[in-house]
Amino acid sequence: MPILQYKCPSCGKYFEELVKKFDNQVYCPNCGKVAERSYSGPMFSATGKTSKKCSGNCKTCGGCK
Repeated sequence: MPILQYKCPSCGKYFEELVKKFDNQVYCPNCGKVAERSYSGPMFSATGKTSKKCSGNCKTCGGCK
């Protein structure tokens, strides 16, 4: 189970959450609204090398180069 970063679009709070699946809905502990994934920090490819163009959102990614 991964620990992922989230940001609430309503109140702006950043927080981390332990989730069973990466696409489960997570609610803000501050205001209770649905939060969005926050993609920040270095991203790594499947080979363990850093990727300069990776957004961290594998759903929209063209693949690690």
